[in-house]
Amino acid sequence: MVADSAHWALTIPSDLRLLPLARAFVEAVCNVAGLNETQTHQIVLATDEATNNVMRHAHRDRPDSPILLQCFVHKDCIEIHLLDEGDPFDVHEVPLLDPAEVRPGGRGVFLMRRLMDEVSTQPRRDGGNLLKLVKRLTPPTILGSTHLQSGKR
Repeated sequence: MVADSAHWALTIPSDLRLLPLARAFVEAVCNVAGLNETQTHQIVLATDEATNNVMRHAHRDRPDSPILLQCFVHKDCIEIHLLDEGDPFDVHEVPLLDPAEVRPGGRGVFLMRRLMDEVSTQPRRDGGNLLKLVKRLTPPTILGSTHLQSGKR
């Protein structure tokens, strides 16, 4: 079991071949936290899209640029932070797309917004960006806290 709050981190180079490693890392954190399969899939997919976007756009396929993935598991939510070294980016400037619109590309932010409860960016003081993805969870989804507090097994 995980404490009421836990933190894990993984740093990887900006190499598209490492996307499976990023997905496996986030999936493992979700499993340790006790999330169900649907929530885990949503979080992993949103993080995959975010990591892919950082690699392709923020780092412009520069495999030497690191991406730091941080997973914060709290009693009521899970937060995924991606820290990159790219040019400033504001996710709120990405227009809301009509899901029926057929066109190549531009679906990553749409998917992140659909799958997560919060998607935000902010510039880092040392350069680059922090992308924050938040999925709110309701007990007993995470950490088994409701079952333990209520005495149920």
